[in-house]
Amino acid sequence: LWPGYRVSTAAYVISLFQTQILRELRLKEYGLRILPRNPSSFTPLPDGRSLTLGPDASLVEREIGKFSQRDALAYPRYNALLERIAKVLEPALAEAAPDPLPLPESWRKIGMAKRLRDGKKLWGLYGALKELGPDLPEAVELLTAAARPILERWFESEALRATLATDAIIGAFLSPSSPGSAYVLLHHVMGEAGGARGVWGYVQGGMGGLADALEKACLDLDVEIRRESPVHAIHTDRHGVCGVGLEDGTQLEAPVVASSVDAHLTFERMLSPDTLPDEFRAAVARIDYASASAKINLALAEPPNFTCLPSVGVAPHHHGTMHIGPTLDYIDQAYDDAKYGRPSARPVLEMTMATSVDHTIAPEGKHLLSIFVQYAPYRLAEGSWDDVKESFADRCIDAIAEYAPNVPGAIEHRQVLSPVDLERVYGITGGNIMQGAMGPHQLYCFRPVAGWADHRTPVPGLFLCGAASHPGGGVMGACGRNAAREILR
Repeated sequence: LWPGYRVSTAAYVISLFQTQILRELRLKEYGLRILPRNPSSFTPLPDGRSLTLGPDASLVEREIGKFSQRDALAYPRYNALLERIAKVLEPALAEAAPDPLPLPESWRKIGMAKRLRDGKKLWGLYGALKELGPDLPEAVELLTAAARPILERWFESEALRATLATDAIIGAFLSPSSPGSAYVLLHHVMGEAGGARGVWGYVQGGMGGLADALEKACLDLDVEIRRESPVHAIHTDRHGVCGVGLEDGTQLEAPVVASSVDAHLTFERMLSPDTLPDEFRAAVARIDYASASAKINLALAEPPNFTCLPSVGVAPHHHGTMHIGPTLDYIDQAYDDAKYGRPSARPVLEMTMATSVDHTIAPEGKHLLSIFVQYAPYRLAEGSWDDVKESFADRCIDAIAEYAPNVPGAIEHRQVLSPVDLERVYGITGGNIMQGAMGPHQLYCFRPVAGWADHRTPVPGLFLCGAASHPGGGVMGACGRNAAREILR
């Protein structure tokens, strides 16, 4: 992006990536290195205080205790609950979802072998949920309800509530008060690629380091990789899929095609309309891609110097995610703006500075600040994103300057990606980084649509292998691994 820098322009941290994929593809042998973040979270507050969280239990107890001794005691129990629930649910993420709904054969004809497999999966999930015992009602609440009442029940400190609530809204057009936001909270503690469940890390060399390791593993398995070869169309014949056409006119024949782009692009852009049943196309058209996220990348001459915790150079609180969003009301109000098509007047920001632990991605003494912004509604009530994105970025930087006044003067380069830019550059419909909302109506056996949750499609030989399929968004690899097993079945 800029000379001397390796910028993770979109995704910026890793945790959800499945450890079995790391082992099966020997990605660490191919150079993948995940750098831990300690501490993992820092929230500056308007009153001059701050909250720091991380893997050091004694530090966390002291930090939370500054606000509430009750919360300091409750926090380990809260984390333990999330870990127990995540541990029970994670096996369901590691296999294709079942299709248990009694849909008519005109929708999809399902054979006895698949019915038996689906029944076994559902029985296994029932047994896993049974293991939760008295935790089951809270698990159901986390899967379906709003995050705010849960956080308010567990904690009394606004600083802690707001810090934890950011995990409930990342990539979602939801507030912590919206039903379904609690699942996003839970989704972000699934995965152990960072070294332990719920621990996030940086990929050394930037997120491209993961792609580099995957490429090396694939090449050693004699996989042919074609870079800069966008697919224009998926071709079919009377038997099913038969290949793809590239934008440069090249035609590639193949009896199996796995699409990692979202359902809208796969079925409405790349396939001929008469290829799919009308009912299926109608279901695809109903998929919710509502999005309100933007991304800003900055190259800085120096790290942010927070007035609540002054520092010269890199300090421990720069290692993790730095949150701008001090209260639940602040987050809800930011969402309210977006609900009516307005970029948040007071945006919620998640900032990371990977250069605090990774010295390979920027010139010596320089730093990269990655800013994930909520809320930036894809559909604006007035104007266009091309017209307002730079002024909105200025608003975000002004919000940072309230806590770290040196940041505006330290900026040497900047990149602003509106939700429309995210759609243009990365091919994600509506700028939705999850390839579709992660609400209960679009998860598990409903992802991407009811009746087709096993990565197959109405076109024989065509599979979905990206976040549009179960188990959904995040740098996790599960969608691809699950799809590969279905292809090989």
